[in-house]
Amino acid sequence: MAERNVLGEDLEPCSADPVTGFFRDGCCSTGPEDVGSHTICAVVTADFLEHQRGIGNDLSTPRPEYRFPGLAPGDRWCVTALNWARAYADGVAAPVVLAATNEAVLQVVPLAALQEHAVDVPADPSSLEQ
Repeated sequence: MAERNVLGEDLEPCSADPVTGFFRDGCCSTGPEDVGSHTICAVVTADFLEHQRGIGNDLSTPRPEYRFPGLAPGDRWCVTALNWARAYADGVAAPVVLAATNEAVLQVVPLAALQEHAVDVPADPSSLEQ
């Protein structure tokens, strides 16, 4: 069964360059082993990256042992629900690609917060009013 996005549709890929996802499959797929819930497809910004570094989550430095290339502003990346929520609370949330954001995130982050930072708008925008 295909995983769903926050819009209730099939989960779309987040990024193949760099290859993202907990499973490094390009999607924000999740499962029991993904304890961090890497479910939000974010378009990282300089402010977001700086914030993440400040909370001990350095997303800029490459970590080859984890197949992590290091990120630059503009990259799409599956970020953890809790770290995105913390950035949201601190006023530096990264933009979100709703179609590539896993519905599992809704257990942690309200849809309204994600919608505030959406950078993709579906063909039928009324679906954002759920």
